[in-house]
Amino acid sequence: MQKNTKQLGLWMCTALVIGNMIGSGIFLLPSSLAAYGGISIVGWLFTAFGALMTALVFVRLSRKHPAQGGPYAYTRDGFGRLAGFTVAWGYWVSLWCGNAAIAVAMVSYLSVFFPMLHASPLSGVAVALSAIWLLTAVNCIGLKEAGIIQLTATVLKLVPLLVIGVAVVFYFDRAAFTPLNTSTVSNFDAVTATAALTLWAFLGLESATVPADSVENPTVNIPRATLLGFLIAAVVYISSTATILSVVPQTDLVSSSAPFADAARLMWGEWAGYFIAFIAVISCFGALNGWTLIQGQMPMAAANDGIFPAIFKGHPESGVPKAGLIISSALVSVLTISNYAGGLVALFTYTILLSTLAVLVPYLFTILYELKLTWLRRGGLGKWLTLLSGLLALAYTLWAISGIGQEALLGGVGLMLLGVPVYWWMQRASVVKLGEASEANSAEVKLTQ
Repeated sequence: MQKNTKQLGLWMCTALVIGNMIGSGIFLLPSSLAAYGGISIVGWLFTAFGALMTALVFVRLSRKHPAQGGPYAYTRDGFGRLAGFTVAWGYWVSLWCGNAAIAVAMVSYLSVFFPMLHASPLSGVAVALSAIWLLTAVNCIGLKEAGIIQLTATVLKLVPLLVIGVAVVFYFDRAAFTPLNTSTVSNFDAVTATAALTLWAFLGLESATVPADSVENPTVNIPRATLLGFLIAAVVYISSTATILSVVPQTDLVSSSAPFADAARLMWGEWAGYFIAFIAVISCFGALNGWTLIQGQMPMAAANDGIFPAIFKGHPESGVPKAGLIISSALVSVLTISNYAGGLVALFTYTILLSTLAVLVPYLFTILYELKLTWLRRGGLGKWLTLLSGLLALAYTLWAISGIGQEALLGGVGLMLLGVPVYWWMQRASVVKLGEASEANSAEVKLTQ
């Protein structure tokens, strides 16, 4: 008897979006933005607007066409199986590249409490692998169990981050934002640079659309979770950055390796710094859990369509893609070990750039799919407003892709081309099966004559 696979409700879906967006990056971003001063808030707002336009595309599509696989399904329906496979392949690769980075970041934050994790690479990699396989086991048990962990981790990390964000009301210092632009570049270049830096923080807004077949009332819960998750994350990002810029002197913030912890320490004492470091560990753990869930769901959707190997399909009884989760986590483990080995650090960093590109490409195809559907349908003002929103999202995504850099763009194309032999092999296997089925039908007809 097959279990009920509708295991994700509104709050679990919202936690998936927030948990995947608020990972390890936000805890270091204020330091990266510090050189630009208060104008970085303008960069946050610029990126938030572009990301909101993109989120609205997913909201509208999930309301009208909820589909397992999210961006992959939209690309397949709009531009064919080859385009769908390319997106699914690239997105899948980006997931296990990103998960390796999150696992390493989690151990880095843990080293605040256990210095031996930093001093001993063997201890560090052991803890990272333990977290990877613990969460793989949880996701193999079922989506509901993974969703509970995600909801718990999201609440635990959101509360202190919201507290720091709300603290801007009490600690805001106008002098910290004068002059607005403290860099040596023009205001336009400063906004562009800070918007590019903040882009990574908004990736993951599509998370609720991927496990669509496992969501209760998907036409309602997915769009609500996407928009709610995005808005909560955006408020946390912008308000907490304003607090940190107000509290931590710019000269210290530029070189800070733990800006949230430093701000908490200055506002509330030494204990608060350690508490924020603990929250950073929880944040990474929650993000790793959320992306582990997605790394099983995305290839499962492609396997159900026959363009990924059948091993990635869900388990017959539970519907959980256990084999796909194990294969993906094995690849995550290899990357994690390579990072700790020391010889492939540069290559590992480069794969994270490719990971960003591999997420933006599905965004691009999803936006084009909605523009195509909207253009073909009849309608009045609503149609043109949807087209305008979609075109703004398209412009933002193209701008973001152009900012990746030529080297990463070429590498990303090469990465996606690596999947072509897999697609060719799956198509050939499909043709062979069709031929065998046709021969069997012909033989059966002859026997009945």
